[in-house]
Amino acid sequence: MDTLSHSLWGYGLFGYRGYPCLAILFGTMPDLLSFGIIIIRNIITGSFTLGRPALDTIPAWTVSVYDFTHSLVVAGVVIAVVHIRRKDISFAMFAWPFHVLLDIPFHTADYFPTKMFWPLTSYFIDGIAWSTPWVWLSNLMGLLVIFSYRWYSRKKKNKYCSSQIVSVAAVNRGAEIDERRFDSG
Repeated sequence: MDTLSHSLWGYGLFGYRGYPCLAILFGTMPDLLSFGIIIIRNIITGSFTLGRPALDTIPAWTVSVYDFTHSLVVAGVVIAVVHIRRKDISFAMFAWPFHVLLDIPFHTADYFPTKMFWPLTSYFIDGIAWSTPWVWLSNLMGLLVIFSYRWYSRKKKNKYCSSQIVSVAAVNRGAEIDERRFDSG
């Protein structure tokens, strides 16, 4: 899956409990740690190009970092440790294993397969490329659904809160009217 989609999924699913920036960070972190350094290096050296780089131009350490950051085992251990110390932020961190879950079926064996249980095993699924049109459009539809749900939930909550405020104001106004009746005798 593309990095922007990972950030949006992280925000949409795990960023609504008070730590949206952390959800975005953990949604993109596996790709940023794996490929971000290469992108920065290529920008500095003037060799940056859009698109998928050839495998022979990617340093071996990138594959190791990719395996580490795209492991459900590693993500689970890190989240468990953080949860012991900071329960408040651990929910936002679930954007990380969700990133991995999205990559498992949408990475092929020939280009960065997701070894989901690394370091225990190098098992991976030969998936469908995320750039396949129906996969990419399904991704967009899923994002549209989650953000529509969040927007509708917020609107409904705000409407409920607004109606409570109006009710309180009406009660207060009614009390003022009753006081006037009482005062005028």
